[in-house]
Amino acid sequence: MTNFLNKFLNRRVFFIVIFIVIFVSATGGAFYFGYQKGTENPKTVVIKGVGSIEEGRPESVDFGIFWDVWQVVKDKYVEADKLENQKLVYGAIDGLLGALDDPNSIFFPPDDAKKFNEDISGEFFGIGAEIGIRQNQLIIIAPLKESPTEKAGLRSKDKILKIDDKSTEGISVDEAVKLIRGGKGTKVILTIMRDEWDKPKEITIIRDVIKIPTIDWEMKDNGIAYIQLYNFYEQAPFLFYKAAVDVALKNPKGMVLDLRDNPGGYLDVSVHLAGWFLKPGEIVVSEEFRLGEKEIFKAAGNGFFQNLPVIILVNEGSASASEILAGALRDSRGVKLVGKKTFGKGTVQELQQLKSDSMIKITVAHWRLPNGQLIEKNGLDPDYEVDLTDEDIESERDPQLEKAMEILKSQIIF
Repeated sequence: MTNFLNKFLNRRVFFIVIFIVIFVSATGGAFYFGYQKGTENPKTVVIKGVGSIEEGRPESVDFGIFWDVWQVVKDKYVEADKLENQKLVYGAIDGLLGALDDPNSIFFPPDDAKKFNEDISGEFFGIGAEIGIRQNQLIIIAPLKESPTEKAGLRSKDKILKIDDKSTEGISVDEAVKLIRGGKGTKVILTIMRDEWDKPKEITIIRDVIKIPTIDWEMKDNGIAYIQLYNFYEQAPFLFYKAAVDVALKNPKGMVLDLRDNPGGYLDVSVHLAGWFLKPGEIVVSEEFRLGEKEIFKAAGNGFFQNLPVIILVNEGSASASEILAGALRDSRGVKLVGKKTFGKGTVQELQQLKSDSMIKITVAHWRLPNGQLIEKNGLDPDYEVDLTDEDIESERDPQLEKAMEILKSQIIF
């Protein structure tokens, strides 16, 4: 787990917010600052873990208003005697990142960083769902397979209106994670609204140990292989290799690659898996940074399935790495997408370790698909849009898979 954590903290990742994980963030140094009220002598306050606000300060920025507000809070706030200077500074940093209007750029103080490191190296307890914010609303992006969330019947795009008795209006993702996570066997009540419902429903979920699945596969009729990939984490390349070998031994005529409710994972994993389906050297995705720098990622695999007819299943829970793989195969091979429009998570975040055992997660780049499309907030439109209703799920029907099989059979020469 130590090696995994070191890699995790030093590589660019497209972050998935799963309830088994708690975000972390950062600041650093020892910070001495003075403030002055009227003609009084300056007072000095010591804030640990924060570098000098004067270091690297842009000339055009006047921090005087910050200290003015600090002074007013200290002198006027009704419960000023209960305030902790350190928490005030952390709150100011939260506000700085909040002004970016980017839910993926997050600051976390050292205590949260410590908790994150503990979680990474131990068992995960929670409800097993990925969450995100879309149009200022907290939503479920994807429930994990066989998780408490899935067992409770929650689905992609479900809106979370309340967590227990707390409204989610204006809530950040990390705040929601803190409220939802908890010990095994404890319960959390989510107030959920679904587009098809007339009114919200309260759903009680019992937290449990979360096991993150990676891949399942089986052979369908007419020699069609069905592979369902649940994430793009570190084990995915090895497990996909094992599945690919088993599939190859069955001499498949075609393949359905199911990326529904796959929230993503590591960029290099998506590029690696694309190498199974594309010719070496074909573009998978490019990263574009703030000063116009661009890094292009190309397929470098064996192209073992490059001539095999493939259909990809996607839905609202297909995000980030899923969108990269689906978009690359669509643009470079003309692979058809079946299902619903994908989530639209197309930015790159870096985790940066700072002083005082804290970290920050910051968006550093956008992804662009081979055809030039930006993924962020756009998502991928399916070539064949097919709904999957509550009634379908209750009756164990899968019209999206049925449509994919229908299209694939028309492409296969038997």
